[in-house]
Amino acid sequence: MNNSSTYCLIMAGGVGSRFWPLSTNENPKQFLDILGTGKSLIQLTFDRFKQVVPEKNIYVLTNLDYKNKVIEQLGINENQVLCEPQRKNTAPCIAYATAKIHKKDSNALMLVSPADHLIINENQFFKDLKTGLDKANNSDELVTFGIKPNRPDTGYGYIEFDGLNSSINTVAKVKQFREKPNLDLAKKFISQGNFYWNSGMFAWKSNTIKNSFMKYSNELYKIFFEDDRKYNTENEAIFLNNAFQKCEDISIDYAILENDPNTSVVLSSFDWSDLGTWGSLKGLLKKDQNDNSINNDKTYFFNSTDCLVKANADKTILIDGLKGYIIIDTQDKLMILNSENEQELKSYLKNINQK
Repeated sequence: MNNSSTYCLIMAGGVGSRFWPLSTNENPKQFLDILGTGKSLIQLTFDRFKQVVPEKNIYVLTNLDYKNKVIEQLGINENQVLCEPQRKNTAPCIAYATAKIHKKDSNALMLVSPADHLIINENQFFKDLKTGLDKANNSDELVTFGIKPNRPDTGYGYIEFDGLNSSINTVAKVKQFREKPNLDLAKKFISQGNFYWNSGMFAWKSNTIKNSFMKYSNELYKIFFEDDRKYNTENEAIFLNNAFQKCEDISIDYAILENDPNTSVVLSSFDWSDLGTWGSLKGLLKKDQNDNSINNDKTYFFNSTDCLVKANADKTILIDGLKGYIIIDTQDKLMILNSENEQELKSYLKNINQK
């Protein structure tokens, strides 16, 4: 494997509305220090991947509105920031980035990862990453990274794989991708043993995914791959505006992975969270004896259990008589949300924005 032909694509265009009020359209969660480490989630992701990919080969896919923020936080060259003019989900932006990288290096081996996931056990992560890269480099497979589930979670999609002769930290053949299940179905997945969480991370050769677009998403192939003369020229921005207007809003899972039979999954064992909701942050913050999660030493609980509080470290907070609440305090917004209704946050915000 030629390291100089290994590339990483960090997807950082989302809004992170489930992390409201901390995450906003102007400053979404990938640019925030959610964990109190002194670094934003995208900075942690960038630092992680530059240990295995040449820094000049790391590209960030983001919305045009966040271009300067990416450059400011990561200190990368402007040509490493690829901006989608419209949000059209992951398939169009991956097609665009792949076509651009493939024009530069037809032997490119690519990693694709969200910007806002948490990886705790990095040593194991790098081992699983190498397993996936080796598989992608030595075959024409599209490789996904599955996470061994430790609970029947309804917030993740699942990958069903061929369990015959499969063991952890190996590569298995994907049977099918499954949507986020209800609790009963999630429990069934766990009991069967051949279902892993879908991490949204991938590895493939640029030529392999290019051919998959040609076979299974021909419209996107025509838009981004058939004529690559505009890439890396002054006309690229105009081309992209027209191209994205033609694209349907579709994920890479729906467009390619669920249709291509040449898809494998690394049965990974590193500790992972997609940090998709406030609830997913609960287990990562310091807790008191009543399972209250806090981010400062000035929060005082009385007769309260299983609450999550995130506020300015200098603010003194007193909470009495609450069970299972999420309390997020920012400079201009305060959210007090029953954690049982967290899945309704998007609809609540929609109502707020309509007023």
